[in-house]
Amino acid sequence: MIRSFAFTTAGKLHTKDIEPFLMPTLLADTNLFLWVDLENPNQAEWKEVLEQIFHFHPLSIEDCVQPSPSPKVEEYSPKEGDLFTPYLFMVIHAVDYSRKDGCFGTSELDFFLGKNFLVTYHEKPLRSVTTVEERAVNGTLGIARAPDRVAHSLLDTLVDNYKPALDELGLEIAELEQEALQKPTKETLNKILQVKKEVMHLRRIIGPQLAVLGRFAQGEFKQVRPKLVPYFRDVYDGLFHISELAQSYADSLTGILQVYLNMSSNQTGEVVKLLTLITVITTPLMMIGTWYGMNFKDMPELEYQHAYPIAAGAMILSTAATYLYFRMRKWF
Repeated sequence: MIRSFAFTTAGKLHTKDIEPFLMPTLLADTNLFLWVDLENPNQAEWKEVLEQIFHFHPLSIEDCVQPSPSPKVEEYSPKEGDLFTPYLFMVIHAVDYSRKDGCFGTSELDFFLGKNFLVTYHEKPLRSVTTVEERAVNGTLGIARAPDRVAHSLLDTLVDNYKPALDELGLEIAELEQEALQKPTKETLNKILQVKKEVMHLRRIIGPQLAVLGRFAQGEFKQVRPKLVPYFRDVYDGLFHISELAQSYADSLTGILQVYLNMSSNQTGEVVKLLTLITVITTPLMMIGTWYGMNFKDMPELEYQHAYPIAAGAMILSTAATYLYFRMRKWF
């Protein structure tokens, strides 16, 4: 699917759903800028836009249409024989967390940012793109006055959309903490390890994106006007805060895992303690019973008239004495 918009420098929508053959004409108009959004396009669609209309560098096109595991940003300047104008190519990832599945889902978003154009490419529908498209078409906050403003809005909205995912993750961690304290089971351990794995996955996603946004925050690229650099720095700060939150979640999960192991150890210790107490308390019974269970012919106790009640009394008294001693020492 191809969605296209032409905006004036005042941030007003000039036209939308532009025929591809008209796009070069609009690109030549210095009073307009063009935003083309490719959502799950077929090969003919992306070839027409990326190769035939904008003539982007083949390497950036390859990185765009093939999934990229890591965020990146590269600046392309035309050399002899190139038909494209200078542009930035950027790969970044949106995230979503499902408590049902217990994992983070990532969606890639690619940018081609030039002086008077912005091309976005993504395989799945993205809330950030939909939200910014609506704001741009409605003229909200004048975000459609320049392509770098739209790029900033996309990045800002994408980072904001991390927060619901982190809120879901925070609720999951809080429930795991209660479960580890109250009724830890093997399933609890599996959940802790799964969530910890996903938090590490989140940190691996955020880390490279921080590096990418850090370059924007430092004003490294000519395609971003200096007056917009503080806005990109604000996006960087938001993502840095999310990175710190992810680190705190990782630390919390480490603590919960330690609590689980301690609780499991305590449960095992209680069982061992109980079994030990039972063994020690019944030791007098076993000793006396074993002695009289030998039944040797010359044992004088066998001929004694009151041997049985005396043995039974000795068992009861010694067992009671052992029990009272343990109670006195508060061992149970």
